[in-house]
Amino acid sequence: MTFHQWYEQQYRERWKDLSASLAAEVPLTELSNGLAKTYHLDEASVYAASALGALPGERILDACAAPGGKTLVIAVSMQGTGSLTANDRSSARRARLHRVLNEHLDEHTRNSISITSHDASRWGLYEQNEYDRILLDVPCSSERHVMQSPKELARWNPSRSRRLAVQQFAMAAAALEAVKPGGRILYSTCSISELENDGVMEKLLVRRAGRCSVTPPEGIPWGEPTRHGWIILPDRCGGRGPLYIAVISKAKQEQSL
Repeated sequence: MTFHQWYEQQYRERWKDLSASLAAEVPLTELSNGLAKTYHLDEASVYAASALGALPGERILDACAAPGGKTLVIAVSMQGTGSLTANDRSSARRARLHRVLNEHLDEHTRNSISITSHDASRWGLYEQNEYDRILLDVPCSSERHVMQSPKELARWNPSRSRRLAVQQFAMAAAALEAVKPGGRILYSTCSISELENDGVMEKLLVRRAGRCSVTPPEGIPWGEPTRHGWIILPDRCGGRGPLYIAVISKAKQEQSL
């Protein structure tokens, strides 16, 4: 099955317009408020990071932080207080994360951020009930990138999304262990695959029944609801996205298993 056949099954008559918008360039917005240097990124990403609701003085984990745009949004919200851990397992992506944070943040804000190199899918084995909030912007199929790269498009196959969904669930489950009771996880992807979006949330609700709830974020000015979250798709959002967002709230008192 080809890439287009796979996604046409999911989006049916909408796929023609959606695929055309995915093949186009992403319109970027300027992020400058509170930064030492302007950073350009998809406006949908700004709203996704803002939906985490990070507050000054909190302990925050950005579990898959590179390249760092969403980390900048969180850092500005925290006003250089509290503790922000920006994690990425990839050394190459982590090097880019270092550059972004060093170039765009003042010294005081930068010093409040630690950069780590852990496997996000195993985080809950080492730190449990530690973070007020976690941004979990997981590695995903990134179909927009695939469509704009002939090499990646030629290598694509349906097993890619299935494999990533397994990894994404492991990361979501680990984040649930690491966040404090009553805390919040903002799960996001730049994928249009249902397997990696609502599919992961449904699995979490079943496998971790009684331990969390999943809801759409509030205050996003574009996009549409899904079964459990919210998705911004470029064909109906001025080229923004794609971006899937869901808020995972850990129960304050977990039900007995």
